[in-house]
Amino acid sequence: MKKFKLSALMLALFAANSAIANESQTKDESKPEKVQADLEVIEVSGFSRSLIQSLNQKRFSDTVSEQISADDLGALPDISMADALTRLPGISAVRTGGQAAQINIRGLSGGFVFSTLNGREQVSTSGSRSIEFDQYPSELISSAAVYKSPKASLIEGGVAGTVELETASPLNNSQQHKFVANVRGMYNDRASEVFDATEFGDRISFSYQGKYLDDTLGVALGYARLFQPSVATQFIGLAYNDTKDVDGLANDTNGPTQNPANEYISEGFELQHSGGEETRNGYLAAIEWAPVDNFRLKGDAFLSRFDKKSFARGFRVKLGGPSAAYANPQLDGNTVIGAAVNRTSQSYTRVEIVNDDNQDFDEVDSFGVNADWQVNDRLSVNADVSLSRAKSNFRNGLLWSLVAEDANAEAPLFDTNVAINYQLNGLSLPDVGFNQAAAFSDINRVMVSKYGIYPDQTEDEVTAFRLDFKYELENDIFSSVEFGARYSDREYSRKRSVFEYGNDGAFSSTQPPMRLTDEMTSIVDWQGEFSYFPSYLAIDLDKALNAWFPDGTPQPVQTWGNADGVDDAQGYTSNYSWTLLQSGSVFEDVLAAYVMVNINTEVAGLALLGNVGVRRIETDQSATVLENVNGDARLGAQNIVDENGIINDLYAPNVLGTKYTDYLPSLNLNLQLNDNSQLRFAAAKVMSRAPINRLAGDASANVSDDGVINGSSNNNPFLKPFYADQYDLSYEYYFEESNGSVAAALFHKNIDSFVETLSIENFDFKGNGFNVPDFIEDPISGEQVATTNGIYTTAVNNGKGGYIRGLELAYTHVFTFLPEPFNGLGINGSYSYTESEISSITSLGGDTVSQSLPGLSNNVVNATLFYSNNNFETRLNARYRDEFVSEQVAINEQVVNFDSETVIDFQTSYKLTDSLTMLLQVNNLTDEPTQSYFGTKQRTGTTQYFGRQLYLGFTYSH
Repeated sequence: MKKFKLSALMLALFAANSAIANESQTKDESKPEKVQADLEVIEVSGFSRSLIQSLNQKRFSDTVSEQISADDLGALPDISMADALTRLPGISAVRTGGQAAQINIRGLSGGFVFSTLNGREQVSTSGSRSIEFDQYPSELISSAAVYKSPKASLIEGGVAGTVELETASPLNNSQQHKFVANVRGMYNDRASEVFDATEFGDRISFSYQGKYLDDTLGVALGYARLFQPSVATQFIGLAYNDTKDVDGLANDTNGPTQNPANEYISEGFELQHSGGEETRNGYLAAIEWAPVDNFRLKGDAFLSRFDKKSFARGFRVKLGGPSAAYANPQLDGNTVIGAAVNRTSQSYTRVEIVNDDNQDFDEVDSFGVNADWQVNDRLSVNADVSLSRAKSNFRNGLLWSLVAEDANAEAPLFDTNVAINYQLNGLSLPDVGFNQAAAFSDINRVMVSKYGIYPDQTEDEVTAFRLDFKYELENDIFSSVEFGARYSDREYSRKRSVFEYGNDGAFSSTQPPMRLTDEMTSIVDWQGEFSYFPSYLAIDLDKALNAWFPDGTPQPVQTWGNADGVDDAQGYTSNYSWTLLQSGSVFEDVLAAYVMVNINTEVAGLALLGNVGVRRIETDQSATVLENVNGDARLGAQNIVDENGIINDLYAPNVLGTKYTDYLPSLNLNLQLNDNSQLRFAAAKVMSRAPINRLAGDASANVSDDGVINGSSNNNPFLKPFYADQYDLSYEYYFEESNGSVAAALFHKNIDSFVETLSIENFDFKGNGFNVPDFIEDPISGEQVATTNGIYTTAVNNGKGGYIRGLELAYTHVFTFLPEPFNGLGINGSYSYTESEISSITSLGGDTVSQSLPGLSNNVVNATLFYSNNNFETRLNARYRDEFVSEQVAINEQVVNFDSETVIDFQTSYKLTDSLTMLLQVNNLTDEPTQSYFGTKQRTGTTQYFGRQLYLGFTYSH
């Protein structure tokens, strides 16, 4: 059987694309290295050129993948790589602060997405494994690939898929020297509605690539700055976490199981203006050395600093629980969605005026050195050493105010005459009314009652070493064999701390409220859709704190406070043990090895390419815990001292963990049906490790008088990965003119399990490292009694997985065959349908109901219409996703339903000279809000408007 060779037509098409791609970095062995220079090349430029280059990379990839390719550094128009990736089939994003941050692939959320930079694992500032792609400026990324099917040589970790980001290799640049600069001003058209918000921003980037010493030394440098206002006007509904009989119906048995006569009532809601500033500085450096033809050494560094300072002002309404008085209730089933609520002597009904201040300082660093050696005609070796680290310092500052009867009284009293009327209106804004409305903007009534600071600091770091070999074979079926190994050492740590002063539910007598002055406050009116809400006082945080704490604001600490096990709480009256129990470290060592053979043969006269291989992974994971052993010194109890010197003697420090080995086989086949079409099939077992923060946490193991050991933990250092068996079948057709393609794909994933809190019977406490005794003394007889294993309640892989399956369609066409001036017209579109039998249970909306898999939208549509003519180029992009489940904006852990949304972006540019281009860009053209709900649309979750972002500026390329 003869070895497959590309046809003359395919060589011609590839030649055209290679000219367009400017020496693409694709490394697949199926791509020809040399073609005739006199082949006809179809000229396209700008966005069209990037699209064709991306299609070319997809076409010759040896896996099922999607590709993004930039013309040059700085050529991608998107704010971050999160925005850029959402243009690809089967990929959508959850908007945070109005722009994409984490992505969903094929209906799976960010926790199932594995990400690399230059082939190296990336850690995240998210506190879990989910990469926040808004950390990566698109100006510093030269290409991106989303691998939907794996191969054995890819690092494991992506059940949903693997996102590979690439920075520039300067020796591959077609020009001797290339300099690109972008300067753009930015404006948010909703910022004027938010008091004290920033309206204008900027986006600046510079990059340089150069080759020296007879093209043996390459240098790439890049810098990208983004300064932008972050604004939102929002309503946020809180969960339905209590019950009360509000309708008084006789023989009412349709309510909660515990009390069928009751209805579900909400904790309350929030009305807020949110504003702030985001500053991201990205840095790129690479040096590449090729002293001889068969050896190349490259070192590169990528750094990102993303600082976010924001405020949230307005109202937090607490309805007061079942002790509040309800009148005229409006129901959606058995859930109250409107009522007249009055405070009673037993309820906590109140309206807090909030002036929250948040700061988030994030750092991402990635360093690597790579050596590529072509030992001889058959053997090549690649060695790589890398370091990826991330730090996040989030500081949540809360300033609460309450209404007093008279703020100028010698001993001010909290005004307990509180009446609230509200009516939810589904996805529209609610109707609200307050009897204290006039007081909310009156400094003679409003007093600051509490201040709190809640820092949450995380660090994540992975060091990795990788060695890969490739050996070319003389074989009619297999063209080469690849094998290698990778070792990584990862450490994640988290530190919590706290400072609180005052009381948010009333006025404290020991830490009394503070009177406000005109210099500290401004009256804020609502505008636009929210204009009917009552005015309130915005408080200057620094002036208020200087007045309240003239000797300086105390700093937060990690402390036990007045926790169980503390003898002297040093004046603390609250239990702050969570600051120590939620702090700690996770350790993860991974040793992986793989072998893979590349296929290059013929079947029934048709070329068949691909690969088959297996990856073996050994994982050793562990976490520090404070194990509650009730002060039993025999079980390791120690005097644990906090930062204030407060001693707690209940806990034993411990390190718990597990080891496991996995085998991940994979198969990728690409059957060349003819010169223009190909059929792909892929099958693999894949895995995603549990969120790294879910491996850490507190743990307890208690022995009862009869010797039974029981325990619990919020998280679980024994969590195993998520596993899935997946199958892909796709058809791709590439047009004769090499100016577009049509693709259709089917996929099916069987996921084994998800994390859920369950009770494990007969848990082997001692075998899993807990400090538990083999015997205890019977309290009555005094005899030694053997202990027995009981129940351990913790986060586990529940074994309740299921399928995810779907269809993806993609169409790209640059209409170069049309007569001028229409030959610059083009379209790039995709549609994906995804369904799953997997569901989870939620009771946030009252009734216990099932909801779909987080991140899954049944229908996702992405379409870009573009046009270019000589020096002019424009495009309009629309991204639609229907309903999905995700974390509610601004309220962590509230996983709710989100309504469908359509986000439209527009861009146009004009080339003033060969080097200078003017650009206008509008993101979120229709000011599309995000809207969520609890189970049914009548139970409003979030309605949040972000505004349009307008960019105007210039690009210089030389």
